[in-house]
Amino acid sequence: MSPAPETSFRYGVKNKIMARAKETIYAFIDSNNLNLGILSQGWKLDFARFRIYLKDKYHVEKAFLFIGYVPGNQQLYTFLQKVGYIVVFKPILEISKEKKTKIKGNVDAELVLHTMIEYKNYDKAIIVSGDGDFYCLIEYLANNNKLAKIIVPNKKYSSLLRKFAMFIVNISFLKDKLHKRK
Repeated sequence: MSPAPETSFRYGVKNKIMARAKETIYAFIDSNNLNLGILSQGWKLDFARFRIYLKDKYHVEKAFLFIGYVPGNQQLYTFLQKVGYIVVFKPILEISKEKKTKIKGNVDAELVLHTMIEYKNYDKAIIVSGDGDFYCLIEYLANNNKLAKIIVPNKKYSSLLRKFAMFIVNISFLKDKLHKRK
């Protein structure tokens, strides 16, 4: 005797939910874009809360955080690793101009490279950046059904990413959950 149709439907839904829960999801985070985007709105991100949010909301197993390495910031790097990020460093450039020193640590190439190195290890990727330089990566992930979300740090993200509006989550709407408390 076959089960009643509603029972079959329940099993089908449960199986879909279980299949989705088993997906391996990685996040690739442009820390400079994230940090500067949030600071431009007048608040600071609690990176520990953000890691928990990624895990709880999207079931992110690994969160790669790309950051320029500044000597003297070891305490920050240790903290980021302790709260669950895989920290990928980029050497920085110190550019002096008119008695001012600007630190440049562009991590775009590293983020793209690691996303592709890890490609076979995840089912879906979350890209955390509003930078249009990631357009081709995001397009590739979307075309191959590997893009879960794009988390942008503010409303002023690259217009190149508008094509992917259905994937975009604006972190500024999560300020109450994710801001650093004093």
